Amino acid sequence: MSTHSDVKRLTAPDIRARKGGTPIAMLTAYHAHTAALVDRHCDAMLVGDSLGMVMHGLESTVPVTLDMMILQGLAVMRGSKRALVVIDMPFGSYEASKEQAFLSAARIMKETGCGGIKLEGGRRMAETIAFLVERGIPVMGHIGLTPQSINTLGSFRAQGRDPADWAPIEADAQAVAEAGAFAVVIEAVAEPLAARITQEIAIPTIGIGASAACDGQVLVLEDMLGLSPRVPKFVKRYGELGPAIESAVQAYAEEVRARTFPAAANVYPVKKPG
Repeated sequence: MSTHSDVKRLTAPDIRARKGGTPIAMLTAYHAHTAALVDRHCDAMLVGDSLGMVMHGLESTVPVTLDMMILQGLAVMRGSKRALVVIDMPFGSYEASKEQAFLSAARIMKETGCGGIKLEGGRRMAETIAFLVERGIPVMGHIGLTPQSINTLGSFRAQGRDPADWAPIEADAQAVAEAGAFAVVIEAVAEPLAARITQEIAIPTIGIGASAACDGQVLVLEDMLGLSPRVPKFVKRYGELGPAIESAVQAYAEEVRARTFPAAANVYPVKKPG
């Protein structure tokens, strides 16, 4: 008798239902093997356009393409079984019109099998979010610091430090929630404002450099593992894999150059005649 049991993958409604409940643990993932590790412990994984910086050494997320997102989204879906996988809509793939956004989002979901997409923007994207949701696309919003707007923002600076600036960000959160998003990422927003938004809106808030009072948290995996050379101030390093990897590579290279590396002839010795 087979003992195999299917693992049910979490869905956007499952995450939506976590509002005010057990906090949602979310990390980025870009590869099948890291996705398998994250999948055992997190509720959701974000295939973020941060892959442009983390994997390709780009200065921002702006150059990332739809093809890049789909390729890595496929890898993450192959490596995971349980967590909801959300894929970022890259810059230029959704801003022109709600119709453009639907075509891009539909392609991502059809080609990867993911459970939702994420796009940046509050009030200005509310009509697009509603259009996508009405057509069967689960949408995660993203407000506060929006990295795709770096060329107009000028820098990756925190938002809402001055209470006089809170109203537009609160309005963005409300617009995203009312448009039908199942959750919203709040990035680099002053702690009191993020906590206030979490109390005000009906969908889960996922903080990144925001408040511990958010309904969940997300970090870039490579940042929290110590693999990224530069990380935001709010990132806690839960590991230091960068130095460990460099040390292992150094040891390997030294063995090769000293000819002490276990060569194939030693691993598979030639059989002696007779």
